[in-house]
Amino acid sequence: MRNAALVLGIIGGIWAMVVGFFGFGYTTFIESHGEIGTLATQVNNPDLIRAASFLAPILAIAGGAMARSRNIVAAVLLLASALSVYVAFGFNVFTMFPIGFCALGGMLALAAKEPDAH
Repeated sequence: MRNAALVLGIIGGIWAMVVGFFGFGYTTFIESHGEIGTLATQVNNPDLIRAASFLAPILAIAGGAMARSRNIVAAVLLLASALSVYVAFGFNVFTMFPIGFCALGGMLALAAKEPDAH
């Protein structure tokens, strides 16, 4: 289970990084160049988007990396990453995999009682 949490956390973190690049870039672009009619408008809370864009991938990758040695801490980090992506971006076609991978990885890390067999 810990190995699965490791893999899911790292893959979820990479997907969260892709979502974060676009979220951070979009809010910065609109702030710098202004809104484009109704086509591109600024989000309600750009600071939340930017914070989640930066923190969610870090939490997921760090949680995945420590899933084998510190499963409880890893579970907290992975679940926090999934929650931050959900709060900042919602659940949609672009966020379903980062949320799903990180949440499942967090649950598996939490459920791991003993180290995996080698």
